[in-house]
Parts: sequence; C-alpha cells; structure tokens
Amino acid sequence: MFTRVEISKLTLMDALDLASLIEVEACQRYELFAAQLGNRGPFDASAVFRSMAINEKKHGDQLAERRRALFGEAPARVKLDDVFDIEAPDVGAPTWNMSTLKALQLALASERKAFEFYDDALPGVSQPDVKALFRELREEEGEHIQMVEALIEKLPPEAAIDLQDEDED
Repeated sequence: MFTRVEISKLTLMDALDLASLIEVEACQRYELFAAQLGNRGPFDASAVFRSMAINEKKHGDQLAERRRALFGEAPARVKLDDVFDIEAPDVGAPTWNMSTLKALQLALASERKAFEFYDDALPGVSQPDVKALFRELREEEGEHIQMVEALIEKLPPEAAIDLQDEDED
C-alpha cells in the first residue's frame, strides 16, 4: 500500500481525488484479473473479479461526482501514479485455476487493505473536512468487508475447489 501524497496536507478536493483514484486503480486491477482468467462459468473467479470491478467503478464514480459538485472542473493535483495497491489486489495474486472462494478471499483482503489505509491515515489528517471524509470512507470499506464476508458465508462447498488442468492425469 503506497501513496506519494502527503496525507497531512490534503485538501478536501485532494482527498476526494485520492479516494476516487484508489477506486479506479482497484477497478482496473479487477478488470485485468477478469480478462486474464476468462469466463468459465456463472460464478467463477472471473465473475467475482468482474463484479468487484463494477462495485469499485460505481464507488469511484460516486466520489468523482461528489468532487465535481464541490469543485467543478478544477484540475486535480493527485494523479493515478500517486496511488499503488492501496485497495487494489496484488498484481500477481490470481492463478489460472483459482476457486471462487479464493477470488472472494482476495477481494476481502483488498477491502481490508482499504479500511486499514483510511484508519491509518486518520491520525495524520489535520483538516476537519478531510478527517470526516476519511472516517466516512473507512466506514464504507467496513461495509464492503461485511458484504464480501456474507458472500463467502453463502458459498457452496464446491466453491472452494480449484479448477483442474484438463491435461492432468
């Protein structure tokens, strides 16, 4: 988890840009994973990643819209290059035979990373409006954690089985 921005100097606009970009990076990573794995079934690992990409995009779009409503088209000072693996899962995490359970566990770990980022950042935030935003975002990430945990709880036992190589014998 890495950011090049000085958390203590964030304005509300910068914080909204940062939060939006965290979601953009996670969305892009999940889209990459879904494309790498291909579609193998209605609720396979790739479907998990496509669903997570949709959720991350929706959250990022909401943050970007909020930013536009408050600050119009003012140029962003925070760039996508300033964000690395804050919420996005590790690039090398997926495997070709990944089970649905493992994909959801990866998503859960990513939501926990995002929660920890906002939680760890709070003591370094001095602006009250940025502090309130980070608290809100931490709470939302907590809700995302609960959502993924609930999905894991509902999985049938076969969702824990990794795919088998058809050539393996």
